[in-house]
Amino acid sequence: MPLVRIDLPDTTSDEECSAISQLVHQALVDTFNVPMPDRFQILTRRTPHELICSEEFLGVRHSAHVAFIQIFCAPGRSLEMKKALFSETARQASSQCSFSAADVIINLVETPRENWSFGNGLMQYSP
Repeated sequence: MPLVRIDLPDTTSDEECSAISQLVHQALVDTFNVPMPDRFQILTRRTPHELICSEEFLGVRHSAHVAFIQIFCAPGRSLEMKKALFSETARQASSQCSFSAADVIINLVETPRENWSFGNGLMQYSP
């Protein structure tokens, strides 16, 4: 049930948008045990003035070609699973797309299952 927001430079091609969308989902399937059909994503291409990223932070150098990935999901994954997700996503983005691993910035937001509705105004995970 993750909801994924991916913000990319406006110069990102349709093919690369599709590739990063797929690789993020595959990383969730492989590391978080998300079912393959459980795919909810928002992809947005942003102008250079809409993607602000420090040139260097915590010893990591960033370019202007940065991908911001925010993943909203239910709590319960171990630290090892989270590390695997981050690592696999950055690795795949750098091997399949034009993004360097250093330019893949990921934020994981855990929210209780009761805070989700997947349609019809219902709280599907609420008792």
